[in-house]
Amino acid sequence: MSFAGEQRRNWKFWVQSLRKTPPKPSRPIATQHHWGGHRPVAALFTGDNMIPLSEFPAIDATLNATSALLLSLGYFFIRRKRIQAHKACMLSAFATSSLFLGCYIWYHTHHGVTRFSTQGAVRDLYLALLGSHTILAVIIVPLILTTLYRAWRGRFERHKKIARWTLPLWFYVSVTGVIVYWMLYHLHAQVAAR
Repeated sequence: MSFAGEQRRNWKFWVQSLRKTPPKPSRPIATQHHWGGHRPVAALFTGDNMIPLSEFPAIDATLNATSALLLSLGYFFIRRKRIQAHKACMLSAFATSSLFLGCYIWYHTHHGVTRFSTQGAVRDLYLALLGSHTILAVIIVPLILTTLYRAWRGRFERHKKIARWTLPLWFYVSVTGVIVYWMLYHLHAQVAAR
C-alpha cells in the first residue's frame, strides 16, 4: 500500500474512533495510572494531580527568578554578540513570564488577596515595592511585545532603542516579584510568629 493510502486508512480509523462512545471508566480518570503512555488532559487538572493552590506563590516566585536569570543571560550574550544565545534567552524569559502571568491569574482567581498585616517601616517598604512592581508590570507588557516584535521583523536599530528601556524595567519587575513574595510569605510569617 502506498504512503498516501496508508495515511487515508489511518485518517478513516481516527474519524471512526471519534464517533464511537468511549466506555465509562470504573474509577475517576484522575486516579487511573497510565504507565508508559500519555495521561488524559483531564487528569492534569483533577484529583491527585492538581498542584495545591498553596504552592502557587512559590511557583510564581520561581518563575520570576527564572525570568530575571534569563534576562541577565540574554544581556550577557548580546554584549558578546552571541545573537542566537541572546534570542534563546529572551524568548525563554518571555515564555517564563507568560507562564508566570497564567499562574498568577489562576492563583488570585481562586484564592483572592493575601494581606500584609505587619505595621511600621517594613509595611511601608513592602507597599512601595508592591506599588512600583504592579505599575511597572502593567507598563512592561506592551514594551516587551513591541521589543520582541521589532526583533522578529528584523528592525534591530528600533529594537535596540526600546530594549534599552524594556530590559531594565522587565528585570526590575522580575526581581521585585521575588522580593514581594519573600516579604509576604516568609518575612511576614517570621514577624507574625514573634
